[in-house]
Amino acid sequence: MSQMRPPQSNREAVQLAYQTEDGLSLRQRIHEVYSFPQISFVEWVLSRIQWRGDEYVLDIGAGNGAYFEPIQSRIPQGTLIAGDLSMGMARCAALHPAAGHILNLDAERLPFPKHTFDVVLANHVLFHVTDVNRALSEIQRVLKPSGVLLASTNSQTNMPELDMLFKRVFGLLGVRPKTASLAEPQPHFHLEDAPRLAARHFFAVARYDLPSVLIFPEAQPLIDYVRSTRALRELLLPPSIAWEDFMNVFADQVQRLINHYGELVVSKLSGVIVASNMGGFCREYVQKLRLAQG
Repeated sequence: MSQMRPPQSNREAVQLAYQTEDGLSLRQRIHEVYSFPQISFVEWVLSRIQWRGDEYVLDIGAGNGAYFEPIQSRIPQGTLIAGDLSMGMARCAALHPAAGHILNLDAERLPFPKHTFDVVLANHVLFHVTDVNRALSEIQRVLKPSGVLLASTNSQTNMPELDMLFKRVFGLLGVRPKTASLAEPQPHFHLEDAPRLAARHFFAVARYDLPSVLIFPEAQPLIDYVRSTRALRELLLPPSIAWEDFMNVFADQVQRLINHYGELVVSKLSGVIVASNMGGFCREYVQKLRLAQG
């Protein structure tokens, strides 16, 4: 039984969760294998904008480099700079065969002059930053006036079946479900409030949604998925519940459901925010607006 010390703050939890690529890579594989319909989320995100092929691109929170190869294929004459606040993730990204220039990068303090990049990506990362408005301000600063931000995130209602399962586990362990939640902390920049936050810094913002499901015909992949999020979730457990006790009851409930129904379906809702001041999807409108204003 693991005796890992629970993280004491959300920031510490994020740092612990991304010390290595193991948990992230496991979750990515589970999404690839068990999602329906089988759509590459990375390709879907990148196809929200048109690419010229010579863009100067910044990938913030690059993780293990899931976006590197698809980006490089779109910018044969361009340049990719990527980074992550986690040194472990930055080292992992540097080993990727399609890695560009890799930095240890803080989204709230970007080390670049203004108007540097054509495209900035911040995928499934802005809900982890301490000050999302500062991060968005920094992104707007380093983007060219015609540059575009792509920022993917999850809905507040992502994976509701998991939340129901967690509440059932709490009840079985003697904790009132209404007083406890194990949903991953997303205090800001979820799919519902991301457009409002981005609109403080960009003239035009669009939101694209991609609903899908995870279908588990066996219990172990879902158990592994939740176990891999320990660093992010253990902080949320009531003091009376140990992580291993929670996981034991959770695993039992998942197995019972699959034994009864033959599979367990978990609904997903993720999406991407596209934002710009005068480029991308709003370019033509901005040009017409300027002509109309003389």
